[in-house]
Amino acid sequence: MSPILNAVPANAARIGIGGPVGSGKTALIEALLPVLERRGISIAVVTNDLVTAEDAERLRRSGVIDPARVLAVEAGACPHTVIREDPTLNMLAADELDARFPGLELVIIESGGDNLASTFSLDLVDWWIFVIDVAGGGDIPRKRGPGVLQCDLLVINKVDLAPHVGVDLDLMLEEARAVRGGRPLIATACRSGLQVEAVADAIVEAVLIRR
Repeated sequence: MSPILNAVPANAARIGIGGPVGSGKTALIEALLPVLERRGISIAVVTNDLVTAEDAERLRRSGVIDPARVLAVEAGACPHTVIREDPTLNMLAADELDARFPGLELVIIESGGDNLASTFSLDLVDWWIFVIDVAGGGDIPRKRGPGVLQCDLLVINKVDLAPHVGVDLDLMLEEARAVRGGRPLIATACRSGLQVEAVADAIVEAVLIRR
């Protein structure tokens, strides 16, 4: 067990990662896993999809995590139902990982792709990230979706694409900071690793050290 968590409760901390389809949730997890593991943190992942295990299989094939540490939940309905309205399936999956891997410190629960209203139940997670991307439109912050406003950390991904999709990145970041009232946000390009260390720092500080 890493030194950060010597005094934590038996169950692992649980964080959520949500956001619209294609925003880069799985790419963020793929980038985060080796960074967190280099810090000595024991991690597992629960993915959510409508009726498939596509994201789980992608992570299992990625080589960045032991495939046994990835479980899939099939929502069978809009993905937000199993992270907000009735998170029982995700709670059971996280409990299974706790039982399977003694000393587990962190479970990342990835929502299936959903809309800007998607939020996580705090019965399920201790802290959660919402991912949007510049290719989805520079006006996303102005739409003031609950995911953007209420998450603990907003990640604005694919910032390297801004010049190619006609987005004024500085304006998008300014508007995101304004609607979030000073709550944290990080601009990333997960494929290249830009600012992934900063996201890992935020997780460690907010969830692991303070827990």
